[in-house]
Amino acid sequence: MDLAQQLGARLAHPGEFTLRACKNSKMNLTQAEAVRDLIDAQTDAAASQALRQLSGELSATLQPAKHKLIKTIVRLESALEFVEDDLPQVETKQISGELVEATNMIAALAATFASGRVLRDGIKVTLVGRPNVGKSSVFNRLVGIDRAIVTEIPGTTRDTITESIILGAIPVSLTDTAGIREAEGRIEELGVERTHRAAADSDLLLVVVDGSRELTTEDVGILEEAAKAKHVVAINKSDLPNSVRSEESLSEFSSVVVHVSAVTGEGLDELTAAILEPFGTVDSETAGLLITDSRHYDLLRRAQSSLESSRELLDSGASEELVLVGLHNALRFLGEITGETTPDDILGEIFSTFCIGK
Repeated sequence: MDLAQQLGARLAHPGEFTLRACKNSKMNLTQAEAVRDLIDAQTDAAASQALRQLSGELSATLQPAKHKLIKTIVRLESALEFVEDDLPQVETKQISGELVEATNMIAALAATFASGRVLRDGIKVTLVGRPNVGKSSVFNRLVGIDRAIVTEIPGTTRDTITESIILGAIPVSLTDTAGIREAEGRIEELGVERTHRAAADSDLLLVVVDGSRELTTEDVGILEEAAKAKHVVAINKSDLPNSVRSEESLSEFSSVVVHVSAVTGEGLDELTAAILEPFGTVDSETAGLLITDSRHYDLLRRAQSSLESSRELLDSGASEELVLVGLHNALRFLGEITGETTPDDILGEIFSTFCIGK
């Protein structure tokens, strides 16, 4: 590498070859982004979505809405040539109906982003609870290895530990934390502070309670705080003969309660299903095309908003000039998705996220 550069060669910029293909019309921008998504895919389902986009399915899906939009723009632009006559009411209703159809197409595509984002980026799940309830044992069970140190001594976990796993088809960043209680010393205090930060940054809290003991004041405080966010309660140690905790006893704190045993693995499948349930199930074989990129989602929502605004103006009898402003904006937003109207500075930002060369 050094010798090649000494002889005049240089390292390729991030995404340089894909950018060249995009600028030379060998692929559109959504297909170029799919190259990056395919490389970064963490699951088969995410790779499947990237391949669909790489094949041009997203741009093909947008085409009918763009075609309707262009036809409407042409009709309204033509009407401007005859300023002394208003559009006939029948034609106005027809145009309004076509705008509704185009808006619904775009809205339906944008609505898939909730599932698509989870499929691509995954979710953050943080285990919380008081010391010695078995958080680290549950964490190890979910991870599949003894990643966290487990002892019978309360407060063994002093720092957060994060591992990436796959649950179903969803990438999950799973974090074990220090037990929440009145800290005994500065080190434990720092651990509890990190627990609170990790909990605040998570998509879902997994609250672990000890099923062999009655709820403590600390348990209740943690459950009440978790109730403000998405959460699942795991009643651990269900394998013990003296397990006393029931789902009904926790119903006032949570509607999602699962019995598990970190020792035997009992209830692990039910716990996995409960963790994924708030984010919806994603079956890559039946889900169809999903919007996985926040840039695409933002532009779809802007196009949808512009179309809705133009249709309201049309229905209220506003002039063609005013109606056309929103329609041209919507067409530009859709063009930015596929790269037809994307400024160079935006292209630079997009391709800076690529690996070197590719």
